[in-house]
Amino acid sequence: MPQNLFEISGITFHNGDPKQVFAIQDEDGDLFHLGLADKEAKYTKFGGKGDYEDVAILKDQVIILKSNGELHTFPISKINDAEVTDAVKTKDLVPKAEYEGLAADEKTGNVYVLTKEIKKSKKGETEIFAFKFDKGNYTAAGTFTLAHEQIAELAGTKKMNFRPSALAKNPKTGEWFVLSSVNKLLVITDENFKIKSTQALAGDAFNQPEGIAFDKDNNLYISNEGGSLSAGNILMFKSK
Repeated sequence: MPQNLFEISGITFHNGDPKQVFAIQDEDGDLFHLGLADKEAKYTKFGGKGDYEDVAILKDQVIILKSNGELHTFPISKINDAEVTDAVKTKDLVPKAEYEGLAADEKTGNVYVLTKEIKKSKKGETEIFAFKFDKGNYTAAGTFTLAHEQIAELAGTKKMNFRPSALAKNPKTGEWFVLSSVNKLLVITDENFKIKSTQALAGDAFNQPEGIAFDKDNNLYISNEGGSLSAGNILMFKSK
């Protein structure tokens, strides 16, 4: 990844087209877009300094998540502008918590917001909030939970504080892939977030896996933030 994407925190594609990946990084309000082999990334500024965690594109609208649950929305037609000055901020859509994952489903028209840390009363489970997205408006469309005890059992451990970082839906199978950087784990669920299996992310390739996306051919992409010994990157896994 280019140096300005060293701390890449979220990735997505527009209509699943792998020719161009859209990405954000942790600290700056910039949306990047580039080819996977490009050494330089173009970007447009949409906001000030902040803790930006993930990005999704739905109905030709770019949606960006901050860690406090705030969403920034603007048309994809503006990605070649130097700055987007009228991005719409949506606040108080989700309960107070720490959020890190965002995904969009073109088939349902829903946006999904994933918690990383929640209230003590909800310890032991991860919540996912769904919203119908229409003409720039978000309408509640359901809440889903992932039980940490079940994840731990499938992962072969007695106990786990599951802290997810991103999620993406396989367009062919309808399965959700929920990624955890802290736990170095993929959790695979059905379309209603019923847990099916887990997959450990072993080896040095996964330095800090923070972003996940599928393209239209069902290939899986996982992005890693850079570290002291490695640059940020995006890994592709071919569909079988």
